[in-house]
Order: sequence, then C-alpha cells, then structure tokens
Amino acid sequence: MAKIPQKWLVVISVLLGTFTIILNNSMLNPAIPHFMAVFDADAVAAGWIITIFMVAMGMTMPLTGYLGDKFGKKQLYLTGLGVFLAGSVLGSFAWDLPSIIAFRGLQGIGGGMIMPLSLALIFEVFPKEERGLATGTWGIAAMVAPTIGPTLGGLVVEFAAWQWLFLFNLPTGILGLVFSWYVLKQTKPDPSIRFDLRGFVFITLGVGSVLAALGRMTELAQFSNPFNLMLVLFGAACIALFIRTELRVEQPLLDLSIFKAKAYTFSVWVAAIHSISLFGGIFLLPLLIQNVYGYGAVMTGIAFLPAAMLAGIFMTIGGRWLDKAGPAWTVTLGLTLMAVGTAALGFMEMGTALWIVIAVNALRGIGMGLSQMPATTAGMNAIPEAFVSRGSAVNNVIRQMSSSLGIVFVSIYFEVRRAQLMAANGGAVEEASLAAINEGFLVIAVLSFLSIPAGILIGREHRRLQKAESD
Repeated sequence: MAKIPQKWLVVISVLLGTFTIILNNSMLNPAIPHFMAVFDADAVAAGWIITIFMVAMGMTMPLTGYLGDKFGKKQLYLTGLGVFLAGSVLGSFAWDLPSIIAFRGLQGIGGGMIMPLSLALIFEVFPKEERGLATGTWGIAAMVAPTIGPTLGGLVVEFAAWQWLFLFNLPTGILGLVFSWYVLKQTKPDPSIRFDLRGFVFITLGVGSVLAALGRMTELAQFSNPFNLMLVLFGAACIALFIRTELRVEQPLLDLSIFKAKAYTFSVWVAAIHSISLFGGIFLLPLLIQNVYGYGAVMTGIAFLPAAMLAGIFMTIGGRWLDKAGPAWTVTLGLTLMAVGTAALGFMEMGTALWIVIAVNALRGIGMGLSQMPATTAGMNAIPEAFVSRGSAVNNVIRQMSSSLGIVFVSIYFEVRRAQLMAANGGAVEEASLAAINEGFLVIAVLSFLSIPAGILIGREHRRLQKAESD
C-alpha cells in the first residue's frame, strides 16, 4: 500500500464509501414485494423504504458544502459513513415496517453527506490536469453499482433472509471507514462561516417535498393524487424562494453564482440527462427481458453486466482523454453513443435475440462511461476551488431529482401506453408491453440527442478558460 501514491489512496477510500451506498439502495429495489409480504403492507407503504432514503439524502446534500467548510471535510465524511453504517446495522434489527423506514432515513442522511464530499475530496488532492482519470476511476462506483445491485438484491431475497440486504453493506463500508480514517487528511475548519438558516429551510422543504412526491408517483393514479400534486407545487415554491434568498444573502448556503460558469451549467444538464437515461433504462430493460422475452431475474442481471463493465472501463478511458485533450471529444462522442444506443433499444421486436439487446445496452454503457464523469469534472474545474464542495452538492441534488423524475416518467408512460395499446389490439400483453417499452426508450433517446451539443459547448468553454489562464 506504501507504493500507492497518497492521492490515489484517497480515490480508493471514497470509492468504497460511494459504492457501498449506491449498491445498497439499488439492492433494495427488487425487495419491495418481499417486504410487502413479510410486513403485510401495501405498495405505497413499502415503497417508503426507497422513498425515505432518497428524500433524506436529497435534503442532506445541500448542507454538505457548509458543514464541510465549517467543521472539515474529513470529519464530515467519516461522520456520514458512520451514520450510514449505523443505519445499516439498525436496519438488520428492524422489527416492523416503520422501523425499517426510520433506519433507511438514517442511511439516507449518511449518504447525503458522503456523495458530494467524495468528489470534493478528490479535487483537493489532484491538480486540474489529472482529475479526469481520478474522477473516472471513482465514477465506476456510480455506474456499476446501480446495474448489479438489483440482481444481488434479488439473489439475497431468494436465497437468504432480508436482513442481509442491510448487513451486505458492512464489509465494504467498514473497509471504507478504516481506509478514510488513515488516508484522508484533516482540512482546516473555517469557524467564521455563518449558517444560512432561511436558505436551509427553503431548500430542505423544497427538495424533500419534490422527492417525496416523485417517490410516490409510480402509478398514474398517484400522479393525479391531490396530495402528491400539492407536494410538487409546495416544493417548487420553496425552491423558488430558496433561489431568491441565495441571490440576496451575504453568505448563501449554496452560492448560485457558480452557474455563471457556462461549462458548469452545461455539465449539470449532462448529469441530469445521464441520470434520466440510466435509471430509465434500469426500469425498462428488466420489463423487456422478463415481461416480453420471458427470461428470469438472473438472466436480467447477467444482461446488465457487459454494460456495467464497459461503462467502468470507458469511464477511465474518458478520464484520460479529458486530461490529455479536454472534454470536447470524449463528452460529445459519449453522448452520441448513449443517444444512438438508447434509440436502438426503441426498435426491438418480439423475435429480437437477447444478445442484440445486451450488445446495444453495452453501447449505451460505453457512451455513459465516456461522457458522464468527464462532463462533471470539466464543469467542476470551471468554478473557483473554494466552491467545489458546494458545486458538487448542487450537481448531486440535481442528479438525484433527475433520476427520480426519470423513473416516474417511464413507469407512468409504460403503464398508460400499455393499457392503451392493449385496448386497441385486443389484449395482446407482450406486444403492447414491447411497444410501450420501445416508445419509452425513444423519448429518452430524444433527450439524449438534445444533450449532444452540450459536449461541444463544454469543450469550447474549457478551451476558453485554458487560454485565459495561459495569458
């Protein structure tokens, strides 16, 4: 371990924490029907196991920039990972559904501290010209974990007790905690920073309300539910008040001036489209493979593996390209491949071989690997170093909300279109499901194609900033 440079030990330590959190959340998705049976709960009640984590994490993320500067990033990161592990242990001892939901909320608070800080800690130890490869390596966790998590979760539910869904976190989580304790360096706290209470109240209520509503909207009936609509409107109003507040206070919780950096703004757009595409695919592909083609959950998990592996490989390749040649080529090429692969999934037929689906999804994985972290890194490089923690927090909040929006959109679209097509075609379930899935992928593909110019614009801003620094 002594031969590994200190800065790469930082990458390994935060990768372990990030991987643990994302993997755990994705493992629990396929277990919801099992929890419904175990605790005799309906889908809405059991769905809070996922929703509360998402809400708690989204509400905590905006605080990480302030808390990291106030008390030190290492201290906050260790606290977050410790809170998450405590929630995991307590979750394995849960006695009813409300207790599981409460402990999942505790996990979400810990996760909300860790995710934005991971990127900020990497930026502290790597110079700008080396950050592409570093963040690409770290980003493997964010790409691989959600694709293998559902398969692992399904296997745990099928062959072991549900408590192992929580205990599964402990080996990598504890290893990450020990690693971080020894590897991360103390950062100097700034006790002079003042807390923006009004901004905190508005962003917490806003993000929390929107995420709570999105987490409940898995069916068309819930989409028109007055309570859910009220949550969305209330959340949007709070976010609007938050923006107005942050533009006026002397020490804002999240300094929105970072959006004046065009490369950062474009990178946030790319991150949002990536999240919609990734989680939309995670929802639609199992439906295609299982409901249409009749394969089981294990085969579905295997079908995801090539895309996950290639995403990880090309994430590091994209990082190297970013460091050597800037973001224009890697981000633009990646977004193009992602858009083409997503569009191709919109033209599947009843007789399409499974290997074709796997190959096309693998193409999407290559595209996501090439573009995701290079875009984010180029955007973060464009803002002042002092704002990196808060820029990472904003990026993660938008990514979280976009992934939730993507799942809500494709799930409701699939439900509505399948019902319409079944009524029109006399009840042919498989054909109607296939058509609805194809249309869902095509809608996501349109968004992906619209994001391609962002890669060119990020590259242009990167060259402009480089020229300004050299003058």
